[in-house]
Amino acid sequence: MPDTVDALLPLSFLEAVRNVDTPVEDFEAELVGELRNKRLGLSDTVYNQIKRFTEAVRRGQRTSFDEAVGLARLLGRRPDAEAVFRAAGRQLAAEAYRTLGGVSRRLMLLLPSLLSRPIALRKVRRLAARYLDGRISRVGANVLLEVPGSVTADAAPRSIGCTYYEASLKELLRLTVNAGGAVDHVRCSSRGEGTCQWRAEWTATSH
Repeated sequence: MPDTVDALLPLSFLEAVRNVDTPVEDFEAELVGELRNKRLGLSDTVYNQIKRFTEAVRRGQRTSFDEAVGLARLLGRRPDAEAVFRAAGRQLAAEAYRTLGGVSRRLMLLLPSLLSRPIALRKVRRLAARYLDGRISRVGANVLLEVPGSVTADAAPRSIGCTYYEASLKELLRLTVNAGGAVDHVRCSSRGEGTCQWRAEWTATSH
């Protein structure tokens, strides 16, 4: 289990909470003030933590694994925990994808699958290793993501926290190879199965 995680991981938790808790409609100023007192994502604490982790991401710094676990457990107590974890997973994948060079992104989009898939697989492996501390492997028509030290495995009942990594993998595959298939959680550390593992189809919806 790692001692640290990339700062983008806990930042994705906090930004997802902020986005989920932000009112969709325009509210009177006094009502927004009331919401700030009631909604975690609008609190000054979350705002300051977002600033801190954003700066850490900018500097390429890592942060405490235990601190990330603490944030995950805080989210896991919410009634909308699954929605927040999924939003956070997509957030991390999108930000990780933006770190890829423009040339790589264009090649994955424009080249035929025979040429673009090896490029995409290398990029997804690198992003998963850096931002999720996970390992990507190709098994036939599928790709497997294995995370030996999941931050979210015990964050909520019924493996709800594991939807974070599921959503991250699904979004990475959508962005890199336009894959839109299901992602299955085939092993879970919270069920006593060693490491967490997810399987996804390595196929494109169109190319």
